[in-house]
Amino acid sequence: MYEKEKQDIINAALALKEYRLIALSGGNVSIRKPAEGHILVTPSGMMYETMVPDDVVVIEPTGAVVEGTRRVSVDTEAILYIYKHMPEVHSVIHTHQVYATAVGLVEDVLPAAVTTLPNATLGPVTVAPYSSAASLEMGIHTVKYINHKRAVILKNHGVITVGGNLKEALYAAVYLEDAAKTYIAAKSIGNPALLDEEQVKVAVQKFEEYGQEKKAKE
Repeated sequence: MYEKEKQDIINAALALKEYRLIALSGGNVSIRKPAEGHILVTPSGMMYETMVPDDVVVIEPTGAVVEGTRRVSVDTEAILYIYKHMPEVHSVIHTHQVYATAVGLVEDVLPAAVTTLPNATLGPVTVAPYSSAASLEMGIHTVKYINHKRAVILKNHGVITVGGNLKEALYAAVYLEDAAKTYIAAKSIGNPALLDEEQVKVAVQKFEEYGQEKKAKE
């Protein structure tokens, strides 16, 4: 069941490791299949390099296992909360990426200082209060503080990104980290210049036509 989607999840997790957004077996990746009502989640504590499609667990919105023998991610309660309260979301990624998390230790928001941030996250990214791993609060704080964007920084913890599909959630995580690195570098030598609201709006709109999946305008 869902062999392609399971492999897509594993590929996304490996990409997160390639971009140094997670280490060892940290973080998790999930998608929702709205038509079937199922959620696919990476298992707990497994190295992504060793993972095969059968290791990805299929569950109901209640958490009941539909398919899979592995123990589901310890953050599943929070993941299910996000899906329940954000019906437009069909993918959730959790990372412990260093630079975005570092910004969350000293700021209340990562502002849009580079165009790639609104491209992928739809604007500045809010820092939510602390919530521990394997806690419902992770989900509650995500829903409360994400502010119609595709990412939220969990203070003293990490990042959660969301999307209408897996690609959107993955892009949000990767470009969030790039933006955080740039912001920290700029702060080390002065006060960063920030994009204004109109520039953020344009950056969001321009990225909607990015890539090969959109039809050419006639």
